[in-house]
Amino acid sequence: MTSMSNKMTAAVLAATLIMSLSACSNWSHRDRNTAIGAGAGAVGGAVLTDGSALGTLGGAAVGGIIGHQVSK
Repeated sequence: MTSMSNKMTAAVLAATLIMSLSACSNWSHRDRNTAIGAGAGAVGGAVLTDGSALGTLGGAAVGGIIGHQVSK
């Protein structure tokens, strides 16, 4: 896959995540922040590591932790 293809895939995944989170209206503020942080971290990790699975999972983990802590 090319770098442009990876970036396009990440953008599509981010848009899908944002749209799917709108259906979770009964979540608490902290739950939403955690999910948004994990999604953003996964996209960021994928883009920065050219689609590496480890980079994507690492980004999701770090983003989820940051999103969870933001609402404290």
